[in-house]
Amino acid sequence: MTSTTIAKAGFLRSRVGGLPGPFWVLFGGTFVNRLGTMVEPFIGVYLTQSRGMSLATTGLVLTVFGAGSLASQPVAGWMADRFGRRVTLTGAMVMTAVAMLALGYTTSVPGIVAGMFVLGVVIDAYRPASQALVADLVSPEDRPRAYGLIYWALNLGFSFAMVAGGWLAKSGFTTLFWVDAITCAVFGAMVWRAIPETRPDKGENPPGGFGDVLRDRLMVGFTLINLAYAFVYLQAFTTLPLAMTGQGLPTSAYGGAMAVNGVLIVFVQPLTTAWLARRDPSLVLAVGFAVVGAGFALTALMSSPLGHGTAVGVWTLGEIVLAGIPGTIVAALAPAHLRGRYAGLNGFAWSVASMLAPLVGTRLLALGAPILWITCGGLGVLAAAGMMALAPAIRRRAGNERLMPT
Repeated sequence: MTSTTIAKAGFLRSRVGGLPGPFWVLFGGTFVNRLGTMVEPFIGVYLTQSRGMSLATTGLVLTVFGAGSLASQPVAGWMADRFGRRVTLTGAMVMTAVAMLALGYTTSVPGIVAGMFVLGVVIDAYRPASQALVADLVSPEDRPRAYGLIYWALNLGFSFAMVAGGWLAKSGFTTLFWVDAITCAVFGAMVWRAIPETRPDKGENPPGGFGDVLRDRLMVGFTLINLAYAFVYLQAFTTLPLAMTGQGLPTSAYGGAMAVNGVLIVFVQPLTTAWLARRDPSLVLAVGFAVVGAGFALTALMSSPLGHGTAVGVWTLGEIVLAGIPGTIVAALAPAHLRGRYAGLNGFAWSVASMLAPLVGTRLLALGAPILWITCGGLGVLAAAGMMALAPAIRRRAGNERLMPT
C-alpha cells in the first residue's frame, strides 16, 4: 500500500469512519427524503398558478402551514421520547406522504387550508426523532461529525431537488406531490426495516416532561440564541430576493447568488467537518454566528450580482462552520430520556423564526435595506456573544471529554 493510498484512507476514516451501520441508514434515508423535497419550495407558485388563489389567500394558507409547523416540533419531540424514535420517524414520513397526495388532489379552499395545516404538522415531525437517533447511536466524540454529515445530506439532496423540481413542475405540479410522497415513504420504510429502536428502556427512563426542558435555563438560553440565528439565516429566503429585485436586478441574479451557497456547502463542508469536530463546539458555534452575521451585514454594501454572490459566500462559510454543531450541543445538554423533547424545543425555535423572518424582515426592509442588513449583522454578533457567555456552563454540564474527541 503506497503512502498516497494510506493518506487517502486516513482522510476517509476521519470523515466517515467509525460510525455505526444504522446511522448510515438514517443518512441515506435523509438524502432520499430531501432529494424529493419538491413541493415545499414551490407551494406558493402551486397555490397561485394551479389553484388560482390570490396572493392574499395564498398568504393566509401559508400562515396556516406555519401554525402547523409551530405545533409540530414539541409534539414530535414528546412522541419520540414517549413512543420511540423509530415509530415517530416512520409515522411522520408515512403521514407526510399521505398528506402530500391528499393536498395534491384537493381543489376546494377549505380542503387546501386543512391539508396545509396537517402538512405543516407532519412534514418536519421527523426531525426531533432523527436528532435523538443520532445522539442514541453515535458516541459523543463522533457526534459533531455525524450531525455534520446529516446536514450535508440535507443540503445535497435539496440542491438536486430544487433543480429537478423546477423542471418537473413544467409537466404539472401533481408530479411533484407524487415524487415527494414516494421519497417520504421510502425514508420511513428504510428506518422501520433497518434501524432498531434506541429509546432508553422504561426501567432506565425516569419520569420527565417539557416542564423539565423549560426549567433548564441553559437549554432555554441556547434555544433563544438559535432563534436569533435562524431569524438572520432565513432572510436569505424571504427578504434577500425582494431586496435584490428592488435594486433592479433580475430574479436570475438571486438564483445565481444562492447557487454559491449550494456549491460551497456541497464541496467545502466535507473538507472541514473533521477538523471542526476537534474544536470546542461552543466556540465553533460562536465563530459561525459571527461570520454569518458579517455576511448578511455585508449585503448592505452590495448592488451587483457579483457583490451579492460574494456576500452569500461569506455567510455560507459561517453556515459551514455551524453545520452539525447545534445538534451536538443539544445532545450533550439533554438527558437520554428527554432527547426528543430537547430536540423538539430547538426545532420550535426554527418554526418561530420561519414566521418572524418574513413578518419582521419585510418591515425592516421597508425602512431601508441597510437597516435590515445591519440589524442582521448585529443579531449575529449578539448570538456569538451569547454563545461565548454560555460556553463555560455548557462545558461544565457536558464535560470536555464528551464534547471533544481526544
